Amino acid sequence: MDYCAIDFGTSNSAVALPARDAAPHGVRLAPVEDDHATLPTAVFFNLDEDIRVFGRAAIESYIDGYDGRLMRSMKSILGSPLAEQSTELGDGTAVRYLDVIALFLHHLKQCAEAAAGRPVERAVLGRPVFFVDDDPRADRLAQDQLKTAAHAVGFRYIEFQFEPIAAAFDYEARLDAEKLVLFADIGGGTSDFSLVRVGPDRARKLERQADVLGHHGVHVAGTDFDRRVELVAIMRELGYQSLDEQGREVPNRIYFDLATWHLINTVYAPKRVGELRLTKYVYAQPRYHDRLMRVIDARLGHALAGLAERAKIGVAAGGDATLDLSQVEPELAVVFSEPELLEVAQDEIRRIANAARDTLRQAGVQAADLGAVYFTGGSTGLRCVTEAIGDAFPRAEKVFGDRLASVATGLGIHAQRLFD
Repeated sequence: MDYCAIDFGTSNSAVALPARDAAPHGVRLAPVEDDHATLPTAVFFNLDEDIRVFGRAAIESYIDGYDGRLMRSMKSILGSPLAEQSTELGDGTAVRYLDVIALFLHHLKQCAEAAAGRPVERAVLGRPVFFVDDDPRADRLAQDQLKTAAHAVGFRYIEFQFEPIAAAFDYEARLDAEKLVLFADIGGGTSDFSLVRVGPDRARKLERQADVLGHHGVHVAGTDFDRRVELVAIMRELGYQSLDEQGREVPNRIYFDLATWHLINTVYAPKRVGELRLTKYVYAQPRYHDRLMRVIDARLGHALAGLAERAKIGVAAGGDATLDLSQVEPELAVVFSEPELLEVAQDEIRRIANAARDTLRQAGVQAADLGAVYFTGGSTGLRCVTEAIGDAFPRAEKVFGDRLASVATGLGIHAQRLFD
């Protein structure tokens, strides 16, 4: 049983192992951080103690104020020119982004081996339908980069499976009749859809190509909603969309970079900080520039991004969230509501719902023929997203899987079929 399955997600990751006594799948999730079965996809290079920490510990170390470099959303760089580049750690050394991904995969491999009690050299890795939208070459490159990273940490044999197909395997284990199902995996970086015929008889087959009627996906998901929330609720308090003395909007690139997790550290480069200091004269209201520079000087970018993510989660099922910005300015706070989320994220919601419709259209299937929509992925906690997808298929049953574990479990089922 020297194999595992890895769900390497934009926001969260998990590892599945074979377990004969685990009903109904014969698969269990390995502990990956204390007793947790999932962990945030995060690495912190702690310069104070000269160590690397992962997951919740990485985020907590950063928030606790240790000197170092926090990296999240690493999956988002696969297939991009950034993947081969290096980034400064803050102590005069640098590390390639792909090497950071390899470090994280190595941590997951160690967790798998600790739980299995033996070396693990074979793995099934999940992948989105598209790592990169509308660019087949970059998409192939992204998978090759992930495979290279997995080989580098000691996996000798690697297979890939689409993440929504993995969710199909998880759901299928509980069915007693055949269904045509749209699997919607709405994660942190991508929204992926697979149209699959599932059922107890089909589950026994290893070759399922004929049961898969279509795949589609868009590179729009949870982190895009985080960015929208941060721009509207936080960055406006730092001058986003504010005006200069001539009534024109001030340059906005700095705000988009501060609201994009993997670009935040680029804002702290000395040359850029110096340039930003010189823009104070641009602002008709200098207090906005003062707040912006306070955020940059104190390196609050990741903390504000986390605040925006928590606000999104807080309003996801209705209600309001209060964002405490006292780190920026004493007594500064902003209230954010679900109606505001709906307003600012209309384009993202529409693109995700249209991708769901396109999956059926490309397969030549009518909405009326769909038996169910199965939701998985962390961002299915966003009611506005699941309702928009559900409204596109009003006659289909709505089924909610385990938001963070369905894909990992399904990948584990696929690994069993391949390797046992």
